[in-house]
Amino acid sequence: MPQETWWVVTLALAVAWFLPNLGGSWFAAIEDFFIRLSRRRILALVFIFLAAILLRIAWLPALHYPYPLVQDEFSYLVQADIFAHGHLSMPTHPMSAYFETFYLNFHPTYSSMYPPAQASILALGQLLGHPWIGVLLSCAAMFAALLWMLQGWFPPHWALLGVLLALVRFDVFSYWINGYWGGAVAATAGALLLGALPRLRKHWRTRDAVIFGLAVCVLANSRPLEGLIFFVAVCIVLAAWLARRYRAGFPAPLRTFLLPVSLCLFANLAFTLYYDWRVTGDPFTIPHELYYRQYMSVPPFIWQKIHPPLVYANREFHNFYSEWVRSQYDGTLRDALRVEREKARDFWKFFFGTLFSIPFLTLPWMLRDHKVRLLLFFFSLSALGLLAVTWFLPHYAAPVFGVLLALLVQAFRHLRRWTFRGRPVGIGWTRSLVVLSCCMLPVCTAQQFARPQSPVCLNFAYNWDRADVINQLNSTPGQHLVIVRYTAYHNIHEEWVYNAAEIDRSKIVWARFIPGMDMRPLLDYYAGRRVWLVDVGISADLRPLQSSDLSPAPSDSR
Repeated sequence: MPQETWWVVTLALAVAWFLPNLGGSWFAAIEDFFIRLSRRRILALVFIFLAAILLRIAWLPALHYPYPLVQDEFSYLVQADIFAHGHLSMPTHPMSAYFETFYLNFHPTYSSMYPPAQASILALGQLLGHPWIGVLLSCAAMFAALLWMLQGWFPPHWALLGVLLALVRFDVFSYWINGYWGGAVAATAGALLLGALPRLRKHWRTRDAVIFGLAVCVLANSRPLEGLIFFVAVCIVLAAWLARRYRAGFPAPLRTFLLPVSLCLFANLAFTLYYDWRVTGDPFTIPHELYYRQYMSVPPFIWQKIHPPLVYANREFHNFYSEWVRSQYDGTLRDALRVEREKARDFWKFFFGTLFSIPFLTLPWMLRDHKVRLLLFFFSLSALGLLAVTWFLPHYAAPVFGVLLALLVQAFRHLRRWTFRGRPVGIGWTRSLVVLSCCMLPVCTAQQFARPQSPVCLNFAYNWDRADVINQLNSTPGQHLVIVRYTAYHNIHEEWVYNAAEIDRSKIVWARFIPGMDMRPLLDYYAGRRVWLVDVGISADLRPLQSSDLSPAPSDSR
């Protein structure tokens, strides 16, 4: 979603200030419909789940389902294909030196460095027809979980409003639904964890305890660090409630809460140890740690010392890890402060932007609410975890998405009550913000039709060139080996060399041209395949491989 033009927002709020009841009868009728819908809680959950799916499908003519672009997406998709074939990892391929690529471990097994939850969702989508189906379903589940969470914290009509605002902002033009590297899975788990909290305080039911425990398991397998910090914050609050309950003379809810949660955590621990053993060969070594030891010199935490650059046989690894990654953070205090400022900016821009910053003018009044202070505690502790890591993308904060949405809803509730000289300006402002957020959809759609090959309302793009090559080779009879050679103008974030789980059974095998490495063993191994060369730079040029082609990539002067 683009950042809304400030003067449009200012103009709309000015009109609402002087004419707060403009269109009041129309707004009242719409609000009455959603209030009646919100009171039927189960129906509202089904409505939101289906609306999230249908809304994104309705935009397919303007916004194609995603073609993977960045390295993270391909890593998740490879692991999803491994899961879809019934394996946790695959044996190391004898030609792995030519297939080595970003964010995949090739030794001791062929597998992704990332936790398995997102890949599991993509694998489900693949079994249903396409990995993006899994993304679509996970986003729909996220919005339903957010509504269930808000229903536990707010009156039903405010809960529904909060999710509708999130639906408009994130369901069409967000990379969470237009990419494969996640966000929705961890956000769903975080919402379920937060939604179980007020229900547990009232009843300590086994059902809510099971939801709580399963949510923790999903967090551990999607965003382990951020999920752990959020879980610790929630546990602090739960421990205080249990202590207060004990002092009041009530027994600890052992059977209804502690036992179900403990069983869930134990089962997750057993799975994690087994998964790590199958992937890394050591139950106490996670795939992410293994990959960092092999390839990374810049540490995951911002206070850690930067190591000397590593030496790579793969030139693209050198360009990415020894040059680009090390240029992003140099280990100094000054650069650390710059990184933290950029994190805060990107965080606020993604989750709130101009429109949803307006309700937080009511923050001084919000701080008087015990409910808000509790949410701010969760957010503050989680924010410390985000500040501690070297890298940041908005989906890292997915576990606290429910917290952010709850704070936004409470800000809207306070803003709604604002008056000035008897005029209900708060009603006018909240209605204006809802209308403006809805207007973003047609605005983005018009821009998307104008530039269909470049999603201008998104903060990423699709790899159309690689998709075109795949379509061309899929329509060409036989099996293919594609050797990828990068030119001087190649974007290091647009990697091409990713293969399926069962590489030798794939119609298309992608291999990397590495200067100085003899390509003959690879060509002999795939002697029965048609061999192609693609020079990747500003554009991609696919042609049959010639014996004279096995030399360094030409300079791309286009």
